[in-house]
Formats: sequence, structure tokens, C-alpha cells
Amino acid sequence: MEAKKVNRRNFFRWSATAGASALLFPNAAASAGSVLSGSGMNNGFSTRILGRTGLEVPILSMGVMRADNPNVVKAAYQAGVTFFDTAHGYQGGRNEAMLGKFFSDKPRDSFKIATKGKFDYPLGENFEKEFTALLDKSLERLQTDYVDIFYIHAIGDLESIGNERVIRLLQTFRQDGKIRHIGISTHAHKPEQIDAAISAGIYDVVLLSYNFKLPNLKETDEAIERGVRAGLGFVAMKTMTGGVEDAEGKKKIDARACLKWVWQNRNIATVIPGFTSFTEFDECLEAVRQPELTAAEKQYLAMLCHRELLYCLQCGKCREACVEHLPIPDMMRAYMYAYGYRNAGLAKETLLELNPAEKTCRRCGTHCRVKCTSGFDVPAKIAAILPLMQVPDVFLT
Repeated sequence: MEAKKVNRRNFFRWSATAGASALLFPNAAASAGSVLSGSGMNNGFSTRILGRTGLEVPILSMGVMRADNPNVVKAAYQAGVTFFDTAHGYQGGRNEAMLGKFFSDKPRDSFKIATKGKFDYPLGENFEKEFTALLDKSLERLQTDYVDIFYIHAIGDLESIGNERVIRLLQTFRQDGKIRHIGISTHAHKPEQIDAAISAGIYDVVLLSYNFKLPNLKETDEAIERGVRAGLGFVAMKTMTGGVEDAEGKKKIDARACLKWVWQNRNIATVIPGFTSFTEFDECLEAVRQPELTAAEKQYLAMLCHRELLYCLQCGKCREACVEHLPIPDMMRAYMYAYGYRNAGLAKETLLELNPAEKTCRRCGTHCRVKCTSGFDVPAKIAAILPLMQVPDVFLT
């Protein structure tokens, strides 16, 4: 049976019809297969429990980071997506504001919101005041008294996870009713950070980059298993390895195969793909209707495993080799945003947070000591991405 499409013309007709999810997923329960055995069902979506939070979340959620069209959010919500992920810094705060406006007239128990906040480490003297103001501003934008999950955003170390001041403030947020559950988001050193979160004892959720390209997949899966036994819930991001299947960013990756691969791990409660259009959402819906990997999809992913993509594995070895100790993994992430996601604005936003020196990479010239494990020409990619910092926002998407 051909998958129904959620395009602009037919979405609004479907969303106004009772039982729209049944139209979208007529055989969801039957087609789910063994990978979803034991899952619950909600509005036609298979669901899983997010660790000790007890939250029942659909296996398909929405990463809203790049979305700027509330109609795409509406399509997801009407189709059965109930969990939406954003952050304080996304689109300079406009992302949270868009969600807040959309959900302002929706029953609060009909959706779940996760947001994130960053802080500098080591902690500054005014950490508590500044981080509290950050959360309060996020709540104001989201037009809600609380968020379901509040993550420490993009942790790059182990020490901050167990820092007493950080833990004390997060506990205060929860006691004050501003957040329901506490989490960390991580792109690198995932096994070590998961273990640190377990040891700290206050964290409920880990949002982590998780895809078929991970070089330390076995170690990551073992750490996830330890986390599940300790009560942690796991949410997967960066599941599509940059969105393209070639180093030049010219050919779109098969999103359905990538999503299905993640769902094979029962310890991952949900994924948050960053679909920004009805077409991209269609692909996600097709995957969630038939989440078992086909033989052809397995072969496709195996073929990509050893190919250079735009996705940085975040192994950190480049930083050790770089004489300037540049934040190369984060700069490669900005490159992926520009050339994989086709979102130059997000790339610039990421670079501005890193604030690289004006003469970055010039000292070494053609004698760069970095040998990327993924085969990236790091100096060339840095040279291609840094000029974005000087481009006025009005010219960026």
C-alpha cells in the first residue's frame, strides 16, 4: 500500500478529520514487527517509556532546531507527534518563541517540550544568576510554566556533569517546578559522559548523537545499557549523519533507513529528526509505518559505513593534534550545517559561539598536523566555513 503523503494541499483536510492518524498509519500495529514488540501506541504512533521519567513518548519526535514554519510543527502535532525539542539559543531564541506561540492555545498535557541551556565551564562567579535568567527567558518564550525536560546543552567535558553548583541549581529548578526532568545533551565522549551522568544521580535523560557511523558504537551501546539499568532515558539526535551521503553534500541520505536503524535499539526511546518541510516529514512518516530495516536498506547503510560523509564523528583526536587546539569538531559541525543541512544561518550561529580567532589556521599554512579519522581535509573545510562569520544575516538562510 502506498504511504499517504502530508503535503500542503491535503494536510489541512486530514488534520480536521477525526481519526486522521488512522489514515496515516492504517497498519501501524501490524507492520511494526518485532522491533517494536512491547511498545505502546498513541495516535497511531508506537511509543516507548523514557526511562525513570515515566513519560510515554512516540518513537518519532521532532527536533525543531532548524524549523521556522509553524505549519510543519502543526503537521507533526496533528499527525501524532507529541514531543518537541528546542534550545535557548536556536535561531537566537526565535525557535522557542515559535513553539510558544503555536502551543499557547493547546492543552498542556497534549505535548511535551524539551529545551536546553549552555553555560561556560569552569563556572563563573555569576553562574547561578545567569543560568536562572536563561531558563526563565526560555519559559517566557515558550509561554509555559515548566518544561518537561531541561538539558545542559552540548556538554564537552566530564567535570561539569557532577559539579556541585550545577547539581544544586538544577535541583532548585526542579523543586521550583520550572522543570520536570533533568538531562544532558552530548555529541562526543558519550560512554564516559553517560557513566558520569549515572554517577551524579540527578539526571533523568541523555540526548546523544547516535547513528550507524559511530566509530565506538559497541562502547556507546554498552554505556546506554548501563544507563537504562540505572533509570536513564535516551533520546537520539544526529541520526542522519549530516543529511547527505557524500562528502560534497550533493546527494540526500535515505532518512528512512537511518531512522529505522536507530529504532532497532530498544534502549533508544525516541528520535528527534530535524525535518523542516512537509516532504521531509513524509519520509519520517513512511519510516515509522514500517520500522523494520529491509535487506536493501541494510546493504545501503553498510555501503555508507566506510564512506566519507559530512558528519564529524566528534572523536576529538583532531584537537589533540592541532597546535592551536582549535574546536575543530564544532567547526566541522558548522560546516555540516552549511553544506549538508543547507542552513548557513545555523552555521554562522555555531561559529559565533565558538568565536575563532581572525587568523585561524594561518600559522600552520599547508603544514597542518591534523589527520582526520573520517578523511576530512580540515584546513580546507575551515577555510570554506569561516567567511560565513562576515556575511550579514539578511543574506543567510
